Amino acid sequence: MKKISLLLMSMLPLIGLSQPYTSYFTGSATDAIVSPTPPGGLCMMGGATENDEAMKWFLERAYGGDVLVIRASGADGYNDYMYSGLGITVNSVETIVFNNASAAFDSYVLDRISKAEAVWIAGGDQWDYVSYWRNTPVDSLINDGIANRGMSIGGTSAGMAILGSFYFTAENGTISSSDAMMDPFHPNITIDSASFIHANYLQDVITDTHYDNPSRKGRHVVFLAHILENYGVNAKGIGCEEYTAVCVDQNGIARVFGDHPSYDDYAFFIQKNCVYDSIPAYPEVFQPGSPITWSYSSDILKVYQVPGTSTGSNTFNLNDWQTGSGGTWVDWAVEPNVFSEVFFTDPQDCVLNQEEQTIDPFNIYPNPATDEVRIDFGTVGDCLIELIDMKGKQIWRFETVSTQCTIDLSTIPSNVYQVKITSDKGVANRRLVKN
Repeated sequence: MKKISLLLMSMLPLIGLSQPYTSYFTGSATDAIVSPTPPGGLCMMGGATENDEAMKWFLERAYGGDVLVIRASGADGYNDYMYSGLGITVNSVETIVFNNASAAFDSYVLDRISKAEAVWIAGGDQWDYVSYWRNTPVDSLINDGIANRGMSIGGTSAGMAILGSFYFTAENGTISSSDAMMDPFHPNITIDSASFIHANYLQDVITDTHYDNPSRKGRHVVFLAHILENYGVNAKGIGCEEYTAVCVDQNGIARVFGDHPSYDDYAFFIQKNCVYDSIPAYPEVFQPGSPITWSYSSDILKVYQVPGTSTGSNTFNLNDWQTGSGGTWVDWAVEPNVFSEVFFTDPQDCVLNQEEQTIDPFNIYPNPATDEVRIDFGTVGDCLIELIDMKGKQIWRFETVSTQCTIDLSTIPSNVYQVKITSDKGVANRRLVKN
């Protein structure tokens, strides 16, 4: 009898190894036929305990259908929580654990993905996810569901980290902000853009998680610098603190969930300051073994910092990356070994990025200017000259038939402004920096 028991015990690991996946199923085994087509959605969480209200938002968008959790470690911790713990009716919750890469080609696994109304990617090791799922039927079916079936997609920690069109693969392990800023070419900084998960509204976006444990702001800036240097793309970033969630609806409106004001739960929407869009604005220092400098005037990055509330009442619009409610605009920069942030009440206003030239270009000098600036605008005829601030407010206007004018800047605050000339021949815009 002992020999038989020992034989069975010795076979168990082999049986486990031969199975490419493990399934945990809760609910009805009959596939739900959902009508109308769900609206789709995106839910990203920072990596600690799930935010219940955000998870309810995610489950509601399945329209009572089937929810699939995919992961490469762990077990069925989500099943009861999603199926019965939040009071949202769904047909089933299934967790599939990928024991190895071959599960990405298993017919049962692929069938379950193709029938899911919502897919949740658990935390874990994002390199497992990249190496197991990228360029396989798994990412193809997920992307088809997002594009054609109104499937919602979401994830926490590593599951959030892979959702942008740029992503930190963690192929060589993680990286701290201090190490990334000390050497932006550290071998652990592995950024990729190979086609993977095509989540709506995350084109040219790189996400990061566990933002406050420890702070990952510095490394996120380095990630964005790498993308600009290596791909020539002014990418954007979305960062979530550990107990914060960002849920994006089909219209591109991101709602931020958390427990603010009881706790400091924030999400961060990061982009290059549009004041510098007329120049490449590469990092001033970006070389192996040297601390990164990416600062310009200590405002190279413009960040909308949004507190997460239990109702998700604070928002940010991912269509224009300018319109938000409940948040604060902050300037970020990196000097050698120092991350800086300055809270800035003026919003991002990319009207200053419009170098529109439908009439002959005009000269403006000196620029930057201190006390006054002269404008030579050639032969545009009758024209209106306007000085507009970063909020879009008109500061000064002048109508003239002359070919030049001078603007007194002595009483105007130091900032960046737009000079706009309008005539019956068209419009021209230039930026003006007031020192």
